[in-house]
Amino acid sequence: VQLQASGGGLVQAGGSLRLSCAASGRTFSTYAMGWFRQAPGKEREFVAAISWSGGSAYYSDSVKGRFTITRDNAKNTVYLQMDSLRPEDTAVYYCAAKDTGILGRLWREPTGNFWGQGTLVTVSS
Repeated sequence: VQLQASGGGLVQAGGSLRLSCAASGRTFSTYAMGWFRQAPGKEREFVAAISWSGGSAYYSDSVKGRFTITRDNAKNTVYLQMDSLRPEDTAVYYCAAKDTGILGRLWREPTGNFWGQGTLVTVSS
């Protein structure tokens, strides 16, 4: 599956952005989808994930209550709505996909994920 992320940009602290990740190539609706991020000088970290049906979602503690992940299987697209952004949210955001019914495998077993190219989010203070 090929993933194309978009929607990054520069925003002030407290603002909002919505990231999109368009998928193509395989049966998107059977894939668990998620977002990871990598800040300068840091390792890539898990942000959020959503099950193939959209019925389950999971968030890292650092974004819980501020970010919302959704998906539209008819459009082969997953979204990350980011509200109340903070300077520490500054990072390159990557979407990821895995053909699995076990949501946790997306972040516990990142090897074997499909990855998008990343989109930069910069939050100014």
